Amino acid sequence: MQRYLLHTPFSIYHFEADKWNHPVHKHSYFEIIFILKGNGKHNINGNTFDYTEGDIFLLGPEDYHSFEINAITEFCFVRFNDSIHQKQVLDKDGLWQQIVNTLLYTSSQGRGTIVHNKQDKKKLFALLAVLEEENENQDSKYFDSIRTSLMQSMLIILARNLFEQAPPSNPLTKDSVEAILVYIKQHIYSPSKLTIEHLAEVFNYSPDYISIFFKRHTGESLKQYITKYKMKLIEIRLLYSQLTVGEIADEFGYIDESHFCKQFKKFTGTTPTAFRKIV
Repeated sequence: MQRYLLHTPFSIYHFEADKWNHPVHKHSYFEIIFILKGNGKHNINGNTFDYTEGDIFLLGPEDYHSFEINAITEFCFVRFNDSIHQKQVLDKDGLWQQIVNTLLYTSSQGRGTIVHNKQDKKKLFALLAVLEEENENQDSKYFDSIRTSLMQSMLIILARNLFEQAPPSNPLTKDSVEAILVYIKQHIYSPSKLTIEHLAEVFNYSPDYISIFFKRHTGESLKQYITKYKMKLIEIRLLYSQLTVGEIADEFGYIDESHFCKQFKKFTGTTPTAFRKIV
């Protein structure tokens, strides 16, 4: 599968199309996709969603996608890499880091467009208009600060919408394995919240039953899914962030770097440092 690269920390790509001329692809970056007019279908990670004017999608490096255009569509792609959110911000309660961790490194594309609130759509498209205007003044000494503030505002609004869509952690029904998946993604950085015992308590089931339930609906065990998902996120960090191996280990709740490296090698067959060099 083709992978598109971004050689700068940030770019905007605004265009109209009556036919999608790109193959199914992944990226080396994140992108917010705004639909300004038109309609069709958006194929994301093997799922197909209708799109129309006002829809907003968020994709990460491991998401793959393509469009099927029914009516001429005006797109605006806001592309950015890991460094765009690493500016210093006032974050007394850790909210910004929580937003970054959950929004950027958790695929949200099991649900299509992630903004349904009309007022939030207006705000995001207004922020986009300002961002595009400011993007014409990249030589200004104020550009980086303005761009960062606008992007942070966009991501916070996107996060609010995504968080509010998350299913509540009440007793499961036969169709609610999605609730467990969302919970795992939201707490992937807190190992103590992802033990079988804790998950069983959250979802009001016995440890044995929740394990059986999860495997029945996903085809793999809870532990296997959590480890695989965590390792995929770690691979993304190694590829697209400037964090050290020790910082990544700490972020994902590992007690020490040695234990982290051993588990990563067991899963991938190579060490984190070697993985960075090979890829």
